[in-house]
Amino acid sequence: MKTFQKPLTQGEEAECIRLLREGSPAEARQAKEILIERNLRLVAHIAKKYQNAEEDMEDLISIGCIGLIKAIDTFDDRKGRLATYACRCIDNELLMLLRGKKKTSREVSLFEPIGQDKEGNEIHLVDVIEQQQPDIIENMELSGNIKKLFLLMEDSLTDREREILVMRYGLSGSREATQNEVGAVLGISRSYVSRIEKKALGKLREKFEQE
Repeated sequence: MKTFQKPLTQGEEAECIRLLREGSPAEARQAKEILIERNLRLVAHIAKKYQNAEEDMEDLISIGCIGLIKAIDTFDDRKGRLATYACRCIDNELLMLLRGKKKTSREVSLFEPIGQDKEGNEIHLVDVIEQQQPDIIENMELSGNIKKLFLLMEDSLTDREREILVMRYGLSGSREATQNEVGAVLGISRSYVSRIEKKALGKLREKFEQE
């Protein structure tokens, strides 16, 4: 691996940062080049952590340099040394590269054939996963409707109406109860339970449709 230049001293770094922010276009360009060149050792040091990721070291350093340049462009010298900030930016850039490669690899493998069905058609892993996974959008919509229903029960029903629906439909996590069982617990007739239940459901339906 090539020999990198020594890091800047704190004073040299501060001067380069100043010229980058306040100097003429030519001074700013030169200061930025110096900051990049004198921090390449840092890029190489961080890239070494990912040598076992089956990536070429030169490629890792190139990607790390992108993180270094981003760090130089966004660095606030009131918050310490550039190297400390650049470490995070370089590391993040390399991690983004590796995660992107991993995602691409995973997506490709999902479409590779893993066998055949009874009719001789190829079966892909993605087909199996799609069959096993629930409809995410449908589940989200159901979850949202359940939450809305509970809010409407709190706002629109009397305590008695709410209590009966909770018992009848097992909304508290307990088993569903029959109208006879609810009536026995509350000390009222089955027919009265039925009337209250019907009225409560009518209220909820009306409010739900208005939302």
